[in-house]
Amino acid sequence: MSSLRAVQPRPDLMSEAGLEAVRGDFPTLSRKVRGKPLVYLDNGATSLRPTSVIEAEAHFYRHTNAAVHRGAHALAEEATDAFEKGRSAVARFVSAHSENDVVFTRGATESLNLLSYSLLGATLDARAGGDATVNPRLVLGEGDEIVVTELEHHANLVPWQQLARRTGATLRWLGVTDEGRIDLGTLDRITERTKLVAFTHASNVTGAITEVDRIVEAARAVGAITVLDACQSVPHLPVDLPALGVDAAAFSAHKMLGPTGVGALWARADLLEDLPPFLTGGSMIEIVTMESTTYLPPPARFEAGSQATAQVAAWAAGVEYLEWLGMERSAAHERALTAHLLAGLARIDGIRVLGPTTAEGRVGAVCFVVDGVHPHDASQVLDNEGVAVRVGHHCAQPVHRRLGAQSSVRASIGPYNSRDDVDRLLEVLDGVRPFFGVTSHG
Repeated sequence: MSSLRAVQPRPDLMSEAGLEAVRGDFPTLSRKVRGKPLVYLDNGATSLRPTSVIEAEAHFYRHTNAAVHRGAHALAEEATDAFEKGRSAVARFVSAHSENDVVFTRGATESLNLLSYSLLGATLDARAGGDATVNPRLVLGEGDEIVVTELEHHANLVPWQQLARRTGATLRWLGVTDEGRIDLGTLDRITERTKLVAFTHASNVTGAITEVDRIVEAARAVGAITVLDACQSVPHLPVDLPALGVDAAAFSAHKMLGPTGVGALWARADLLEDLPPFLTGGSMIEIVTMESTTYLPPPARFEAGSQATAQVAAWAAGVEYLEWLGMERSAAHERALTAHLLAGLARIDGIRVLGPTTAEGRVGAVCFVVDGVHPHDASQVLDNEGVAVRVGHHCAQPVHRRLGAQSSVRASIGPYNSRDDVDRLLEVLDGVRPFFGVTSHG
């Protein structure tokens, strides 16, 4: 690691001194909101950034600002080096076999759309008969099926709805249990007709961690491509993407201490080699004539145009910070806080948690409804006390509908959160229903 953190001992997040040292690295935590100390519990939406990440982005603009993979001057060489070091850092963090398996995008949503549009492109190429090299596993049509789950974020649902509509394939889905987990009893919906299975690693609503191996086994048995939404897992758990057995996964920098505007698609080399490009233009071509064009190999094939180079350099700093914390230690710390939060919510009259009510097999994204109080009203009370949470349907309307809620309040844990943060949330929540005059009978 390039910063002083490289020579500093790994902090003990379970100790007050260790956690306070970490919290001191996040300048946003020092501010006040509505005159109250900030309690930031909206990590499922976006994480805060440590000073090292902020400084890394500023350093790039101050000292190394240049376009990557183009110029031959010193600044261009330095910028390209910073960009590719960022790729190496991200690849290392998810245990990619090769840094070339990591494609930079604007975020997880674009990563999933990249896959969807590339599969559409492969299908259209095959139908046009102009490309005999298209791998049949990438081609969809009538009679084929795409399987998702009822637990998905819209970013891992709508692109597949669109792909099904445009190719004539049928969209099917796995159900959700009352506890808020993918219903593995519906795995029989993955059949010989299934060409692709897309599912979340950890739900942004219920927090439930998916038994990835069960779904991968069913998909592999029929030769289907597997796509993982890893947005809520990679920032909070040790994740080895190749070991999970999936073919592709999407995740974003801004949920894992990095900057906004950049994310990644990880995919197995054979899949990337077979996929046609999503965007075309500069930096992804091999030979261009007025009649035709050939493309560079992955990952360059999927990185057309100017890249978010400063953001990638800053993301590397965020990855290094998470590695310094230690993902096993960070996950244990967040799990302890999640258990404390769930136990506290269970003691408050009129609160219903959407999802597992213990910390086992889940991450720290905890959604709940307050009986008799609209989530936005509850959020206003919390915000007035400096407590930042998320309210709404969290871009996951189907699972809310399945669990009998139109919307919810979400408190989500990050590595810098403390037991005091959770206690403050619980203290304010305990007064929400009385504030609105709601009785114990709703």
